Amino acid sequence: MCPGLSSRLLCLLGILLLAACGGNKPFVPVTEESTPQRYPESEYRTVAAGDTLYSIAWEAGRDYRELAKWNSIRPPYIVRPAQRIRLYPPSYGKKSVGSSYRVVVAGDTLYSIAADVGIHYRQLAEWNNIRHPYVIRPGQRLRVIRPGKLATATQQRSTKSPSRAKTLSKAPPKATATGPWVWPTDGPILARFTPNGANKGLDIGGNRGQTVRAAAAGQVVYQGSGLRGYGQLIIVKHNGEFLSAYAHCDRIYVEEGDVIKVGQKIAAMGGSGADRVKLHFEIRYRGSPVDPLKYLPRK
Repeated sequence: MCPGLSSRLLCLLGILLLAACGGNKPFVPVTEESTPQRYPESEYRTVAAGDTLYSIAWEAGRDYRELAKWNSIRPPYIVRPAQRIRLYPPSYGKKSVGSSYRVVVAGDTLYSIAADVGIHYRQLAEWNNIRHPYVIRPGQRLRVIRPGKLATATQQRSTKSPSRAKTLSKAPPKATATGPWVWPTDGPILARFTPNGANKGLDIGGNRGQTVRAAAAGQVVYQGSGLRGYGQLIIVKHNGEFLSAYAHCDRIYVEEGDVIKVGQKIAAMGGSGADRVKLHFEIRYRGSPVDPLKYLPRK
């Protein structure tokens, strides 16, 4: 083999090795807020320094009032480090042996009931004629064992009730008690809210240090970086039903307990916990994410 050919072979081998090493995906900072909302994996959560009942509820996708009720916590909802917080209702996991049905209680989801009885959630949905996004309501009776070949007319009518279908399609009300909403910052929308999907709010582009405003009047119930993937985060309580969040901040100008006005400067835009400088903005109604564009004024 001639020296020139040998050199070319060695060069080609080097290129192939580099390509193999470069096949791995580059590291991108975790952005948890853009993942589908998960049901809590554990029945309890131990309070860490900096946690509030609101931040725990936000991370678990719960209404803070449910957590307060399940844990006998009264206003102003103070929690202490090392305190165990129940993330499921007290009835969770308590089912009658041999029962064919399960009655839904507050806090249940199709996923949690399926996991509790040891079946796949899609089977549970099929047995009860429940379609995506698999919404269930307290008091609803769900069949938790495989039905026989013959279903009674009563069961068929109960799972296809017109009144229930109307209830499931009902959207959250406007947060009129908060007054008019304003845009939390200026800039292009990078990612929109996707129901039952990847993004639980809006990603708004901008420059580091750009002003972040309160979208509505309220009280700061959390500020810090304890929620993974949100970076420096502010959660504002607007009334008993609505909360909003402002993630990936560079600087925060408010503290927990502060009463703020609509449009007040509360932070500077940044890229903490994100892959770029942006504001991730969410609105939640009773713990569930809703589309912010339904509340913000049209541009």
